[in-house]
Amino acid sequence: MSDQQTAAHVAERAETRWAWVVGIVIATLLCMMAYMSLHWITMPPQRMETVNPGTLHLAGEFVEANLGSAAEADGSVTVRLVGNQYSFSPQCVLVPVDTPVTIRATSADVVHGFSVTHTNINVNLVPGYVSTFRARFRETGEHTMPCHEFCGVGHAAMWAHVKVVDKETFARQAQSKRRLSCAERS
Repeated sequence: MSDQQTAAHVAERAETRWAWVVGIVIATLLCMMAYMSLHWITMPPQRMETVNPGTLHLAGEFVEANLGSAAEADGSVTVRLVGNQYSFSPQCVLVPVDTPVTIRATSADVVHGFSVTHTNINVNLVPGYVSTFRARFRETGEHTMPCHEFCGVGHAAMWAHVKVVDKETFARQAQSKRRLSCAERS
């Protein structure tokens, strides 16, 4: 065998090995996709909450009087909000520092993105479904809350705020009202 034939034989064997490696990777990924598809079909998420987006403003958890922050009996805080084209309701959410916060949100019309700057909060608000997220804000201050899913021509102006205050300020304001937002400052 000449040097060219030897080199060609070595190259052919290397290409064959890499073809097998790529084939095995593709087969593994396809098997994983098939397994996960079957798993999700047989085991749907247990905590899938639905809501009628057409009646949000009429009754239930997301009526306007229920939106904003509320202190719970266990010391945690629940925030309820709704995304509408092209605003969040309420526009500013008040939460206490270093307290467990449960955010419950939905959309009244189209898919909206809900994220809070400098935190790990990043949730999609899908009409008909309730998105729930738990967080804890470690420092006082104000965070921007933009919509990160394109929701129409006014998308660029769709943002709100989260104001993190000390626990005493929040408790003082929570004594006078059931639901809080930044507009109710003392």
